[in-house]
This record gives sequence, C-alpha cells and structure tokens, in this order.
Amino acid sequence: MVCALSALTACSSGEAPSSQGSQSVADVPAPPDVAAPPADAARTATGLASKVLKAGHGTRHPRPNSRVTVHYTGWTTDGKMFDSSVTRHEPSSFSLDGVIPGWTQGVQMMVEGEKRRFWIPSALAYDGQPDQPQGMLVFDIELLKIDS
Repeated sequence: MVCALSALTACSSGEAPSSQGSQSVADVPAPPDVAAPPADAARTATGLASKVLKAGHGTRHPRPNSRVTVHYTGWTTDGKMFDSSVTRHEPSSFSLDGVIPGWTQGVQMMVEGEKRRFWIPSALAYDGQPDQPQGMLVFDIELLKIDS
C-alpha cells in the first residue's frame, strides 16, 4: 500500500507506512468538486461531508470494528492524488478501528456496493501528523465487502 491507507492503518495499528515514491501508474483525475463539498452533500455534526456516487445493495452497515474491503482514491483539495487502490488494481482490506476517524465514521454510513465521495476535515484526518497529507482530504470510497 502506498501513502493513505498504510498511513490510515498506521495511525492506530503501529504499522509503518510505506513511502509513495514515484507513481508508476497514471493518477486518477480529481473530481470537479474536490476543493469543497457541494451544497447537496450530506453533513454530520463532526463536519464530515459525503455524497453517494453509486447506490449499494442491502441494509447491512459496518460496525466501528468491522473488517471491510474497499477500493478508494484520495486527493488533497488542490486536486493532487496521494493514494489509490484503484491505480494499484488491488482492493484494500482493514479494520475500521484502525483508520483515521473520518474513514471510521464514513464507511459505517455505507452498504456493500455503495460508492461515496467524502470530504474529511483535517480534525478527522491527519491534523498535525508529520509526513501525512494535511488539511481537508477528499476520498472516493467503494465498499466492496463487509468481511466481519
């Protein structure tokens, strides 16, 4: 894993993040609304904003400690992609209690097959953590499977 997800899990699991290095595949273009959430985005009391891009199926949502499998891409609000399982052609699996708070909150709102765009405020991301993307971050996350 490159920057974001390994760093997401490193926040609380103690795993060392791997370095992004040079990207060997093309970046996923930033969405047109990467700079700020649109007016029709849903917002939580914590400041997390999201918009459903593709409806999922079923009614089962992950729990705070569920293990999930996702595809994701992350950008800074200036449009720079900093990580993507999509470009690696390999979904990522992890426990929701081992990632940044914005992911823990956001992925619990989803059902399998759903794809959402999240605007995660810095307080729910890497605020002040060295060598991590700073400020509000934008992620497209597709919940492929709730593993447990």
